[in-house]
Amino acid sequence: MLNKGLLLIISSPSGAGKTTICKNLINEVDNIDLSISVTTRKKRKDEIEGKHYFFKNEDEFRILLEENEFLEHANVFGCQYGT
Repeated sequence: MLNKGLLLIISSPSGAGKTTICKNLINEVDNIDLSISVTTRKKRKDEIEGKHYFFKNEDEFRILLEENEFLEHANVFGCQYGT
C-alpha cells in the first residue's frame, strides 16, 4: 500500500504569524515536519543555519537552481528563496 502525505502550505506576508502557527502545529500534531527553505539573504543574529533557513550565497543558490533542487523559488526584495 502506498503511503500518501499531505502538503500543508502556510503563506502570508512577513510578520503575520506564520512561524507561530507552524510552531503550534509541530507541537500539537504527530508526524509533521517543517520544510526549511534556502535563502541568499543575510542571516539575522538569532537565526540558526539549518533550523530557520539554509543560507547560501548567490553562486551556491544558482547551482542549486541549475540542478533543479527546488520545488519552487522566488526573488523577494532582491534576495533568493527556494524550497
